[in-house]
Amino acid sequence: MTTINCDMGESFGLYKMGDDAGLMPLIDIANVACGFHASDYNHMRETVRLAKAHAVKVGAHPSLPDLQGFGRREMKMGREELANCLIYQIGALVGFLEAEGMTLNHVKPHGVLYGMAARDDDVANAICDAALVYGKPLLGMKGTRHETVYPSRGLAMIPEFYADLDYRDDGTLIITRVHDAKDPQEAAAKCLRAIAEGKVRSVGGVDVSVGAATICVHSDTPNAQEIAAAIRAVIPRQSR
Repeated sequence: MTTINCDMGESFGLYKMGDDAGLMPLIDIANVACGFHASDYNHMRETVRLAKAHAVKVGAHPSLPDLQGFGRREMKMGREELANCLIYQIGALVGFLEAEGMTLNHVKPHGVLYGMAARDDDVANAICDAALVYGKPLLGMKGTRHETVYPSRGLAMIPEFYADLDYRDDGTLIITRVHDAKDPQEAAAKCLRAIAEGKVRSVGGVDVSVGAATICVHSDTPNAQEIAAAIRAVIPRQSR
């Protein structure tokens, strides 16, 4: 059964981003920021507690060390340095999960790192190096290096579809620095087609293949709660 996941926990200090409290009851899986593109130790603990209260599973959402750019600017890092960067972030979240009696569910790279791993074997392998430390599956995209590299390293890859982002004609994702609001009903219809047919219409009008074991909504999309509610209305919740 298809789940709904959300990239969240992205406030920092006194700066607020996204309505996590409003989104959490609508989702099944939370991808929690680990401090390098957003969040801090207080917000990480708060987000884990909020997920626990709603029986939502928690995964790590580590990124490139780019707090100012929100992890949406490319950086060049060697494989070992990148793996260490990710192990550090995932480990921090695991500590907060253990403090609340929870376990890590999965790992999902954030932002441009996700896009880099989709096309670059070294980046994808660095992510695997980190994920293998924790023995958890990775969220990724069908038709990319996620689908080939992750399983080759013995890690399950859970294919996801993006409700609030657009796709290029070659099937790759358009990862914008700032996300625009989307029509909730159109987003829900796209999700249903992705699940039923494994297809989505690209920005150029081409039908491209997608996987949709889980649907992603970004908490920083301006109308994220409305989008998540529309999707939840057409995708039954899994038993908790």
